[in-house]
Amino acid sequence: TGKHGKALPEITLDAVLAGEVTMEDLRITPQALQAQADVARDVGRPTLALNFERGAELVEVPQDFIMQVYELLRPGRAKSKEELLEAAATMRETYQAERIARFIEEAAETYAARGLFTFRF
Repeated sequence: TGKHGKALPEITLDAVLAGEVTMEDLRITPQALQAQADVARDVGRPTLALNFERGAELVEVPQDFIMQVYELLRPGRAKSKEELLEAAATMRETYQAERIARFIEEAAETYAARGLFTFRF
């Protein structure tokens, strides 16, 4: 079942052509990604499971904010460690994306240790 409760058999070409299926009906749900994480963990793929869990957290985050954070995570794009930590705080406090926030905080520490806050391009 998709985000709007539409079951997979309801998503047909005829339904699309009739305007009965929208992009929201095709988006993955956090629950589907968590189910994939559970399967990955059960077969001994903990890193893949963590990636699915982080993906589940991102489903409800607006695309424009995801792209802002993506840009900040490119080496030399964030001006300071604090800039990344602010993005992590927003992920945690506004979107309840704890795993993503920890990922950004880890990047901030690594970038600081390696001097990657210098603009390169």
